[in-house]
Amino acid sequence: MPKTRKPPVARAELEHPRSRAAFRWIKVLVSCYLGLSVLALIVAYFWRDRPDLVTDVVWVRGEGVLIASVVLFLFVVGAARGRRGAYLRLRIASAAMVVAIAVLVSIPGFLPAWMRIEQGLCGLVLIGVAVIANGSHLRSLFASGRTAGVCPPRTGDQGGRDPVVPGG
Repeated sequence: MPKTRKPPVARAELEHPRSRAAFRWIKVLVSCYLGLSVLALIVAYFWRDRPDLVTDVVWVRGEGVLIASVVLFLFVVGAARGRRGAYLRLRIASAAMVVAIAVLVSIPGFLPAWMRIEQGLCGLVLIGVAVIANGSHLRSLFASGRTAGVCPPRTGDQGGRDPVVPGG
């Protein structure tokens, strides 16, 4: 039996103010993650003659994070265009990266102090991405069988608003 692809999310749903705000914040955060990774490689280049500050692990980790940040940005762009697969990858990758960063930063002596700080900042940025991407509005937007234009009711005191997205 051939695999059927789910249709992309309707343009009207993507243009909803809450959807636009969520993707705007995710793009800003992933751009910060990309900027931090570029900055880390620039710092490593300038400190390349200091083996106590720039080890082989710094180069490998720095390049890996740069590639991951570009891939994550591509997931954001795809999700913002309504691609369900890109949204799923965004949700999974952002959460997995937070876990990976937490593990690598916690290993004693694995990274120099400056890169531990940089990775900690990357982790904080990615927590924001994961929280927004896994928020109720975007999850309901990409859920299969969702009725167009209807956000699911929420319990609690947010009044149906997503507390993570400012103005959302």
